[in-house]
Amino acid sequence: MQNHPQIQIAQHRATSAAAQVQEVQSIYYPQATGNLTGVEAETDSRIAAGALNNPIIYDRFATGAYVTQFLTDFGRTHELVKSSSLHARASQESVETSRADVLLQVHETYFAVLKSQALLTVAEETVKDRQLIADQIGLLAQNKLKSGLDVAFANVDLSQAQLLLIQAQNDVQASFAQLSAALGYREPRSFALSENPLPPAPPADFVDVLQAAFQNRPELISLRFDVDAAHSYAVAERDLWFPTLNGAGAAGVIPYRQDQLGSRYAAAGFDLSIPIFNGHLFGSLRTQAKEEYRAQQQSLRDLEDRVARDVRTAWLNANSAFQRLAVTEELLREATLADDLAASRYRMGLSSIVELTQAELNMTQAQIVEASAKYDYQARISELLYQQGLLR
Repeated sequence: MQNHPQIQIAQHRATSAAAQVQEVQSIYYPQATGNLTGVEAETDSRIAAGALNNPIIYDRFATGAYVTQFLTDFGRTHELVKSSSLHARASQESVETSRADVLLQVHETYFAVLKSQALLTVAEETVKDRQLIADQIGLLAQNKLKSGLDVAFANVDLSQAQLLLIQAQNDVQASFAQLSAALGYREPRSFALSENPLPPAPPADFVDVLQAAFQNRPELISLRFDVDAAHSYAVAERDLWFPTLNGAGAAGVIPYRQDQLGSRYAAAGFDLSIPIFNGHLFGSLRTQAKEEYRAQQQSLRDLEDRVARDVRTAWLNANSAFQRLAVTEELLREATLADDLAASRYRMGLSSIVELTQAELNMTQAQIVEASAKYDYQARISELLYQQGLLR
């Protein structure tokens, strides 16, 4: 949570969105400016071109202040503030989405490391066992009790086990690299990981699982806020046709001036701005905002459909992984028994080396799937919790 850049990016964007709320709210506060003005003009100067305003220019030096206060635009600014606030809340939920994504990566890579370490242990034990068998068969062959074919089969099995060991060692290093990246570290690191107890069986009722996802998934919550924000913005664009009322006041002193000017000045007033025609600009802005709101509604519907699909897939995968636990345990027991019997039959000369090597292969495969099933199930439970928005 502290190191991963994906979370930092989301947090910075959420802070940026919160600042936008304050930007929109700033119109509610008075706007005050201080002025320092000095003018020297030719006698009886008049501005004759450029604008419709007071053309008289007096020599003067004056200081003063000018204050404006927004009074009302009959609801438009309120809708803009509401839209910005909802967008900020959506951005905050995006932080939670990033946190959940990182957590899922950590959970999956964590169990991947444990799985690769378990498979490495299986590979090491397999190499040791097959080396022992190869050595025994080699001695028997030297004493003319076994054939060269038996030695060749035993050496093939040993080479296969050594290849399995090399791959397992590589997988351990690769899984540590993935875990380091998920934790936000640039360089691979090694960690001592503890085993977690197996979680209980997945929920039996899919309806409850799906309901939890619709309530808790931060992506859905974020998009719902965005839909509401788009609606408020569409209302604000509709309200562009409403008048805007502002108040204004100015005051100051004129220590240096011509005789026509007094020594100080003060004035206050209001301005009511009523839109009349602007080339269909307001209508186009309203249509744009309304269509964006409708697009957001459809985006929410699409996301809900995809969430329902992903939740069902994760629920099915978790149930399948749970069922595999008992099957793989039984498979390992049967494979162990078959391997023991095959070894005994081979030592008594009742079977060929082919039967023994096949039993050893079945034993190795059973050990691999049994070791994998436990960590695969824990990873699938983490994915199911993620899909429900409950991964912590």
